[in-house]
Amino acid sequence: MNASKPPGKELDLLIVILPDNNGSLYGDLKRICETELGLVSQCCLTKHVFKMSKQYLANVALKINVKVGGRNTVLVDALARRIRLVTDRPTIIFGADVTHPHPGEDSSPSIAAVVASQDWPEITKYAGLVSAQAHRQELIQDLFKVWQDPQRGTVTGGMIKELLISFKRATGQKPQRIIFYRDGVSEGQFYQVLLFELDAIRKACASLEPNYQPPVTFVVVQKRHHTRLFANNHNDQRTVDRSGNILPGTVVDSKICHPTEFDFYLCSHAGIQGTSRPAHYHVLWDENKFTADELQTLTNNLCYTYARCTRSVSIVPPAYYAHLAAFRARFYMEPDTSDSG
Repeated sequence: MNASKPPGKELDLLIVILPDNNGSLYGDLKRICETELGLVSQCCLTKHVFKMSKQYLANVALKINVKVGGRNTVLVDALARRIRLVTDRPTIIFGADVTHPHPGEDSSPSIAAVVASQDWPEITKYAGLVSAQAHRQELIQDLFKVWQDPQRGTVTGGMIKELLISFKRATGQKPQRIIFYRDGVSEGQFYQVLLFELDAIRKACASLEPNYQPPVTFVVVQKRHHTRLFANNHNDQRTVDRSGNILPGTVVDSKICHPTEFDFYLCSHAGIQGTSRPAHYHVLWDENKFTADELQTLTNNLCYTYARCTRSVSIVPPAYYAHLAAFRARFYMEPDTSDSG
C-alpha cells in the first residue's frame, strides 16, 4: 500500500469495466491495486453498465464516495451527541472476523480481519487490517504481537495497537471507550475467544501507555442459527412489513434468550424475500455498563450507517466490514470469486 506512483501518473481512482463475472481477473486486479500500487479501484460489469439502471449507478456512487474518503450516512444522534456512552467521550468501535478455507484446502491459511472506526462522534469511517494465520485457527493471533528487533530491542505491535494509533492520528484523541463486535464465533468457543482476545486488547492499550486501560465491551455477533421471529398477528399492518416479516428494529431479549446472560436477538433489516433472520448478539464482557436498551439501540442505529447501501443491514456494520475485509484478503491468494466492489 506504500508503493510510490510513477511520475506523471498520479491516479486517485481506477474504474474498470469487466467483460463478465470473471473472478480470476477481478482478484488479480484487486490484488495488484491494493498490495502493489496502493490505488483505489472500482469494478463494474459490462452487463450492468449497459443497462444504466439508476439504482445500480447510485450503488456504485456510494461505493466510490466511501473509497475516496467521503461519508454517505451520519446518525443525527451522533452529531447531536445524544448517544450515551459513545458520544460523550472518544469511543472506538471495532469489528473482527476470521474466514476459513473451504473444506479440503488443508494448506490454505485462515484469514483474520479487524476494522475500527476512525472518526468521532460520527462513527462512519473505518480502517481495516488483515492477517493470515494457521489453518482453521479461530483465535485472532495478530491482535497484539511482541518481537525482538536487533536495533530496537523488544518491539510491540499488532492490529489493535495500529488501529488505536490510527484513531488518535485521525481524531487527535485517544479512545476512552472500546466496543468490540466479534463475528464468527460458536457458543463453544465464546470464553476461549474472550479470554484470549480481551487480553490482547488490554496488552495493546498498555503498550501505548502503562496505565492506559479504557473500558471494553465485547460482543459476539451470530447469524448462523435457526431462530426466526414472527408477529403475533400477521394481519396487523403495524407489526409487519410488506413482505410479512417483523418490522426492522424489532428486539427480543426475554423468553427465548439465556436466563442469566446478556444476549438479545435484533432484526435490524427489512426482509425483502422469505423470512428475516435476526442477528443474535451475546455480550460477553461489559465494563462500560450499558443497559440492555442502550446497547440494543446503539447496535440497531449503527445498522443504518452501512456505507454500501441506503437501507439498514442485518448485522452491525463493523462486523460486516470485517467479514468483507477477510473475504477480500483471500483474493490475494485465491482470486477465484467476485464481490463486485
